[in-house]
Amino acid sequence: MTYLTRAQAMKDKLITIRRDLHSHPELGFQEVRTAHRITDTLHDLGIEYETGIAKTGVVAYLGEGEPRIALRADMDALPILEANNVEYKSENTGVMHACGHDAHVTCLLGATMMLNEDFKQGKLKGSIKLLFQPAEEIGGGDITSGGELMVQAGALNDVQAVVGMHVISTLPSGEFFVREGAFMAAVDTFEGEIIGVGGHGAYPHEAIDPIWLAAQVINAIHGIVSRRVDPTKQGVISVCIINAGTATNIIPGSAFLSGTIRSFDESVRAQLHADLDKAFSIARTLGGDYKCKIIRGYPATVNDANMTEFVRGMATGLIGEEHVHEAELQMGAEDFSYMARAKPGAFFYLGAKKDEKHRPHHNAVFDIDENVLPTGAALMAEAARKYLADRAK
Repeated sequence: MTYLTRAQAMKDKLITIRRDLHSHPELGFQEVRTAHRITDTLHDLGIEYETGIAKTGVVAYLGEGEPRIALRADMDALPILEANNVEYKSENTGVMHACGHDAHVTCLLGATMMLNEDFKQGKLKGSIKLLFQPAEEIGGGDITSGGELMVQAGALNDVQAVVGMHVISTLPSGEFFVREGAFMAAVDTFEGEIIGVGGHGAYPHEAIDPIWLAAQVINAIHGIVSRRVDPTKQGVISVCIINAGTATNIIPGSAFLSGTIRSFDESVRAQLHADLDKAFSIARTLGGDYKCKIIRGYPATVNDANMTEFVRGMATGLIGEEHVHEAELQMGAEDFSYMARAKPGAFFYLGAKKDEKHRPHHNAVFDIDENVLPTGAALMAEAARKYLADRAK
């Protein structure tokens, strides 16, 4: 009996777990109840585990010895007020599982149940580490994300490979997507201040208008990717926040700009940072001044070639070649990137489109097709089983 068949028989249990987690979302490094829900399940299964890894994370252990693979699921929610009118709607006002991490935990718990049974029956040799990671949505600057903290804590030191999964609400339900090499972008944030000289709106010549300066800076920023970056490579700079002024007849003394920087190649990443500073320096050329701070975030998520081939083959065998697809490059970011830097890793997408309504990630109407939960659990379990079987001594 395949893991997919076994997981389908657990469908109602998986839905119950996911809905409980969805109803009680917790922000990064606050996932206390979520961790307890996980450890309660692990305790009932008789599985050894450690808590407090990366602050609120949980690491569990199946089997012993090598080969050893890690399976990862992130746990945290987002500061969003849920707009869905469903029975499992968030009970924590202003906090919502709007990225599917509740599904990731559910799928890893489902995989754990099946793998644990197989270890008890002597069907598997080697070991598996189960990484229930906090705070994927937090990171950059002075804040270290849960994934990076887990790497720093040594959670991957004794494994040979790591696999992670993400449900995607905008892709066809039940379809599998993966790509070799760069998959998800590096993410950085910029914060800039354009400094002018305030004055009366009726006498602009007596001031140095920071709003006018900002307009020139923004035009320059939007020309960086199209005019400065090698067109065969990818990058994005988006200005997402502009703040200036207090009254209709007052030229302010400064204007504030902030936004996001995305890239895949480290040389492009460095170029975007340098050219962004040059764009802000236009303010100085025109008589004002500027400050520009770049806050480094996650590196790009890069899938190992051998592990990508492995999970593609695993998925083909489990759900059929017709359901396995080449993923497109994604400008979204993931702190699985730290794990994939530490050990050969593969990160894949599982389509989970619920209905015809547009339910994007990080949105108040985000939701998934719960029918994919058994598929996700089976894929994670099969990835571990096949890895151990292929590398057993």
